[in-house]
Amino acid sequence: MKRLILIGLAAAAMAEAAEKPNLLVILADDLGWSDLGSQGSEIATPQLDRLAAEGVSFRQFYNAARCCPTRASLLTGLYPHQAGIGEMVVDRPGAEKGPYQGYLNDRCTTLAEALKPAGYRSYHAGKWHVGEFRPHWPVDRGFDHAYGLISGAMNYYDIRKCKSPRLERVFARDGERIVPESDGFYATEAFTTAAAGFLEQHRKEHAGKPWFLYLAYTAPHWPLHAPEEIVRKYEARYRAGWQPVREARHRKQLELGAVPAGTPLSPPDGADWEKLPEAKRAGMIRNMAVYAAMTEIMDAEIGRLVASLEKAGELDNTLIVFLSDNGACAEGGPLGKNMRPDLSGPVGTVDSYHSYGQSWSNVSNTPFRRHKSHAHEGGIRTPFIVRWPVGLKAKAGSRVDAVGHVIDLMPTLCEIAGAEPPAGLPGKSLLPVLQGGEAAPRTLGWEHFGAAAWRDGDWKLVRKGPEAAWELYDLAKDPCELHDLAAVEKEKAAAMAAAWGKWAKEIGVRLK
Repeated sequence: MKRLILIGLAAAAMAEAAEKPNLLVILADDLGWSDLGSQGSEIATPQLDRLAAEGVSFRQFYNAARCCPTRASLLTGLYPHQAGIGEMVVDRPGAEKGPYQGYLNDRCTTLAEALKPAGYRSYHAGKWHVGEFRPHWPVDRGFDHAYGLISGAMNYYDIRKCKSPRLERVFARDGERIVPESDGFYATEAFTTAAAGFLEQHRKEHAGKPWFLYLAYTAPHWPLHAPEEIVRKYEARYRAGWQPVREARHRKQLELGAVPAGTPLSPPDGADWEKLPEAKRAGMIRNMAVYAAMTEIMDAEIGRLVASLEKAGELDNTLIVFLSDNGACAEGGPLGKNMRPDLSGPVGTVDSYHSYGQSWSNVSNTPFRRHKSHAHEGGIRTPFIVRWPVGLKAKAGSRVDAVGHVIDLMPTLCEIAGAEPPAGLPGKSLLPVLQGGEAAPRTLGWEHFGAAAWRDGDWKLVRKGPEAAWELYDLAKDPCELHDLAAVEKEKAAAMAAAWGKWAKEIGVRLK
């Protein structure tokens, strides 16, 4: 009799576990606000557009302005400084402990660690970038299996061509360093294959248990690498230069409702196309065509993974989240540059290492100002798509104006999974919003290398750097930050600056 009771309890536990949703978080790298079709782009992203049409898109969702700080916040539910990554990663153990130590600290809890007591197995594929050395790799922080890039940007075709004087690029499977075979290797495809393989293995070995998959692509971060047959079909689209593309994206955004009616287009922030020599124009067309191809490939790979979930009968009970780690990247100046002079092959090939530059980044961040690493909207606002037919009550294809931040993923996923979130998190669960409820006004802070911002309701205080003056905007009326009200609303600006200073001190910002 006792044995029958135990069997019954085990069966009930398995049934309860099976009812819990699987959790899939997909993170793009350096993807701009407008780079998806559902956000106004001309780039072919049918798979992500499908997720948006079947789910919910946020119009005001934020990241932490750069790659590793955003990843730290996503994984821990903390502001980056609280997790130990106030700036970038470091490549050596023994760094000074604290907000800028350059790897996840031992006081924070990762999503994988938080979900484990709720019965979840966790997997990571792609870019890690929150701890370069052991014991700070994914398998040291709660993930059952992991495959991918421990470091930052990499050669998409050959990890051996990634060495840099500052930081060696490390690739790993679970806890072991590996060097993937370069023949036929392309990072975006390899990450998807690993992710799908983890889930296939999970179904065989852990049937009935829910899973959490964190799939962090390096696309479309430079270097610009993509197969020629995909690049070629985009070149004609960019022959008129960047401004016509920005204007076309802006018109489409208004038509789709990706931005509120009446949202203007910010001023151009790039080189004058008409003054460029013909050869330079050809090079810039090529840069954007490769970037577009990289984005299309990432979209297709997401579609491949989604198809595998559909085939396994798991799609409708899988919560899928998609976002980008920061705004599009202006590194390399207005026209981009070769980031590795020793690799001087044609852009797009294994022996090249180019960025696409500020002028095209300005297109990717349409309609907003500035870029990756800035706290203006172009640097911190991200596409944010959630698909979960079983749990969403908001209308499919709808866009919500609730303000969200990457720190909200930990409390949101924990609530959905029935897991206990760590105490003292600064974020809020988005589940009420996903179920059609109203969101309360938010207060949020940013700081990265002196670029800083404070959002309180619709008001936003922002500065470009530690020596720059604070600017003040009413985002409800001025979402593109075009009309600085700091001189008019002096008391408001001063009060918000004081609030930012208090927050910055509490989380460990290095104040100048």
